[in-house]
Amino acid sequence: MNYFTFDEKLLKYDAYAIERTKAAFRDIEDVEEYNQTKVLGAFIEERVSESDFLASTGYGYDDAGRDKLDRIVAKVMGAEDALIRHTFASGTHTLSVALFGVLRPKDKVLVVTGRPYDTIQGVFGIENAPDGSLADFGVEYDEVDLLPDGTVDINAVKSRLSWGEYKMAYIQRSRGYSLRKSLTIEEIKELCSAIKEVSPSTVIMVDNCYGEFTDKTEPTAVGADLMAGSLIKNPGGGIAPCGGYIAGKKRLVEKCSYRMTCAGVGREVGATLGHNRELYMGLFAAPRVTAAALKNAVYSSALFELLGFETTPKYNEKRGDIIQCVLLKNKERLIDFCRGMQSGAPVDSFVIPEPADMPGYDDKVIMAAGAFTLGSSIELSADAPLKEPYAVWMQGGLDFNSAKTGVLLAVSKMIKSGNLKLR
Repeated sequence: MNYFTFDEKLLKYDAYAIERTKAAFRDIEDVEEYNQTKVLGAFIEERVSESDFLASTGYGYDDAGRDKLDRIVAKVMGAEDALIRHTFASGTHTLSVALFGVLRPKDKVLVVTGRPYDTIQGVFGIENAPDGSLADFGVEYDEVDLLPDGTVDINAVKSRLSWGEYKMAYIQRSRGYSLRKSLTIEEIKELCSAIKEVSPSTVIMVDNCYGEFTDKTEPTAVGADLMAGSLIKNPGGGIAPCGGYIAGKKRLVEKCSYRMTCAGVGREVGATLGHNRELYMGLFAAPRVTAAALKNAVYSSALFELLGFETTPKYNEKRGDIIQCVLLKNKERLIDFCRGMQSGAPVDSFVIPEPADMPGYDDKVIMAAGAFTLGSSIELSADAPLKEPYAVWMQGGLDFNSAKTGVLLAVSKMIKSGNLKLR
């Protein structure tokens, strides 16, 4: 049965886009195969057994499955040590635990990728510092602006580090609500080398959200001392219901574990309550699901470029994360896009997204997300503030075919509303 009927002209654009993406898809599949083999090898080396999925309760002492999964994550990420827990409430919470784990009063942190995204700004206490922020605890914040082309100003970073004693250099890999490029693993490696050249003792921390498994190597394998991310993004594989991970140097991960629970106890406590199985399965599925999300991003970029829109990154550009941005040029198209994509979601397809006020944003924001896990951005979703240049940020897709259908429905909505005419 054919559930969806698309304009014949649109289907021609679809075919052109698929043809354009063949080379990029082959590269994605090569990375997927490498990462899947890497994950499988770590599972086999650690002798994963069904007994590792058993639930612990109470204090969670001696949870062998929990501790084994930590070791697997460390191996997969190319790190000395790791923590992976369902108890991390979000990516921002996980990053916050890592920051508070390492930084102390009067320490200085330098963000080298410009102003970070909105939710982490409260953690740093950049403006109007809330109670409990790093600023409230006496940690000093500084940042280096990006160059006009949106790339990291490495010379400015080195200059700043040469005259200031910074405990940490913080790298945001993904773009957030901005048009700057996400960082590839090669760019992160170059940046880490530059930082260590000038200030060897500075701890390099990477916000790796959206970047996991997009390349064969992770930041902790190319010079980063610490990184963190969310399990309802790439590394949870669309299966983990919540949680996050921290990976890096053993001494730093240990400090983070004391912030995660309490000093002197750290990783030794924390009941898994039966979530181990989902976290194991999610990690195992992550390379495949991330590849599907990357394919959807590449396809969407190719399709919208053919339709006459500016996209970033381009379909044939090297990518550092799963996010695709499309500049839709006006408010009506942006609303249509999100409503059309929502109509193709497996969950809440009948919901009609409406622009609304959101805390921390000056403009109304519209979101499309029909996910099995609330807020999961490894599942197909799109969101944007209603302001110039009326760009939409989309990401995810548990499999490519259903995600592509969601994108075609987004275009179809614009066509049916009269806000897009096909040539």
